[in-house]
Amino acid sequence: MTPGQIAELRHTRYNASIAWLHKPHPDLMIARVRSDFPRPPHQPGQYSTLGLGNWEPRAPGCVEEHIDPKAEENLVRRAYSISCSILDEEEQLLDLAKTEWLEFYIVLVRSKSEGEPGALTPRLFMLKEGDRLYLGEKITGHFTLDPVKDGDTVLFLGTGTGEAPHNYMLWQLLKRGHQGRILSACCVRYKRDLAYLAVHEELMRRFSHYSYLPLTTREALVSGQKVYIQDLITSGQLEERLGVKLDPARAHVFLCGNPNMIGVPTVDRQTGVRMFPATTGVIEILEKRGFQLDEPRLKRKGNIHFEEYW
Repeated sequence: MTPGQIAELRHTRYNASIAWLHKPHPDLMIARVRSDFPRPPHQPGQYSTLGLGNWEPRAPGCVEEHIDPKAEENLVRRAYSISCSILDEEEQLLDLAKTEWLEFYIVLVRSKSEGEPGALTPRLFMLKEGDRLYLGEKITGHFTLDPVKDGDTVLFLGTGTGEAPHNYMLWQLLKRGHQGRILSACCVRYKRDLAYLAVHEELMRRFSHYSYLPLTTREALVSGQKVYIQDLITSGQLEERLGVKLDPARAHVFLCGNPNMIGVPTVDRQTGVRMFPATTGVIEILEKRGFQLDEPRLKRKGNIHFEEYW
């Protein structure tokens, strides 16, 4: 494909630009994307779509990808939850009405667990401020704060970049003066993978009813030991940091990230029996404590809400 052909494809297929870019380390990125069209109305917790053409270069060190010549002009698109840095440069709560961009929190997928190449993120990580890309014009999703009432306890439990929608919802709670206790926990491999850590530390200093728990699986940050989200609940550390006992009648739990952490049950089509995954997830632990899974597709309302991130 010639440079002229690539330039034409970028001109006709892309509708947004990178307005701001920050990489805490080479495999982690916070990007603000400004669209050519008015930013669609949406709610914190929802998601949109990012895309780049198969003709774009890929980051070094990623599993090699073989593109069918017939697919060279195709766009690679993936859904991403919208994130939020919560504070502005003066460390005040962001006034998002004065902004025109959407923020995304992205980790570089060098290869999938099956050894397959990552399709989009190796290309996203080659972008610079001002570069063009595709942004979906529709923002959607049921993962929102709609069921939360003022005074409710709100828990955000996530892994990796699954923290993204939680940050946006946290901003909304703080902006509207939520009175109930709020706790956000994020589990990653290393401390360097917590791109929003400094923001959360500042929020804890400013808001006495907010707590942030950074957890790592390859470093000891809490109580001198490695802690997973599930351990946080079963050991009692979560309630200790929260300062109150978990009450299903006045609490909502939001889960986003690794499916093993979330542990969504399935239903056998023949017997109707509900079954949890072999690895005990947060949903199973909380249901034993009286919480109920929110299942919008089945029109069942509960106080455990989830968004699987992959």
